Amino acid sequence: MIVLSTVGAGFDARPIARELVEQRLAACVNIVPGVTSIYRWQGRVDEEGEQLLVIKTVDANVDALRDALFARHPYDVPEFVVLPVASVSEAYGAWLLESTSR
Repeated sequence: MIVLSTVGAGFDARPIARELVEQRLAACVNIVPGVTSIYRWQGRVDEEGEQLLVIKTVDANVDALRDALFARHPYDVPEFVVLPVASVSEAYGAWLLESTSR
């Protein structure tokens, strides 16, 4: 599974990413800076710089990952989009399972 979430451009996302990986809720979290988001919020259209978190995990961890992420997330309404993955290489899949097994 791939989980997408965003945080503000000035927010230090590394502690959240590290916690998710250390707890084996995620195998890897990519922090992609320099994202511009244009969105509707509280009746108006806003534009802000953000960072995109690309979180790699397994289906069994999605609920616990959401709880852990939301507990530390800086937004009132955090993005949490789960994308199923159709296929991965055998070696990558083995690493992903090993990295998320408790």
